[in-house]
Amino acid sequence: MTGVTLTEPLGKFSLNRKYAAPLLITAILFAAHISYGILGNYGRLLTAIGTALVAEAVLHRVVTGRWRDLSSAYISGISVGILVRSPFFWPYMLCSLLSVLSKYVIRHRGTHIWNPSNFGVVALLLIAWDDVAILSIQWGNNMWAMLVIWIVGFVTIYRIRRFHICATYVLSFVAFAAIRSWMTGGAFLAELSPITGPMYQLFVFFMITDPKTTVQSRKGQYLIAFLIAAVEMVFRLNESIYAPFYALAIVGPASMIIEGYLIDRKERIEGVNKDNRDKISTGGTL
Repeated sequence: MTGVTLTEPLGKFSLNRKYAAPLLITAILFAAHISYGILGNYGRLLTAIGTALVAEAVLHRVVTGRWRDLSSAYISGISVGILVRSPFFWPYMLCSLLSVLSKYVIRHRGTHIWNPSNFGVVALLLIAWDDVAILSIQWGNNMWAMLVIWIVGFVTIYRIRRFHICATYVLSFVAFAAIRSWMTGGAFLAELSPITGPMYQLFVFFMITDPKTTVQSRKGQYLIAFLIAAVEMVFRLNESIYAPFYALAIVGPASMIIEGYLIDRKERIEGVNKDNRDKISTGGTL
């Protein structure tokens, strides 16, 4: 989350934008648990959240010498608590720790390039695939419950100016679902149904819209949302049930690195041009 304090009017109250996402993800969890009882064990959720908060506080203090707001760590922790499925406690601790560590260890041009919880989930699937699973269809696909969550989610995302990313991804997913249906001969609704599930609520509202790990330009954001859906289709055609996480783990960091290169290149060219102009204005030789 950004460190700039911005507020939106809400009746007589003001809502700090950096708290919009934590409130939304908590509301999604609350609604899902009331409807489907997804948690089962509060201890594992609290373990994931607690590990993320402690890791964030300690690492930020060690690296910068300052304390920081923990709202982003809360989002990472609760995302891990919702997404990870394991009878053990250690995967929740490990996933939260990897998520937060990725922000401080894997950096490019002064910032992290992976969405923290996306990195943690993918890393956990790679190193402990036989001990963990990721939430996919455990909630079912109750369309009315999901519709309410999507409406609230999109309104919240719109208020923090990330709606276009979600909309681009969703429209791309629908288009690619039609293509997959045509290629495989399967039913279109069967290809479309995953996006109505709970895993996608977290993926669409929190992972692909993360301000710290999305490119800066609006046109670039449209393109990257489309590319994530495109790469996801490739994974889905190869029967990967965790396709969106793998797609974001590939496209997201690559886009950040490419954008960083382009920005550096532009700054170098502008610097050379400025030096040349200065030489001409002072009568120097080129």
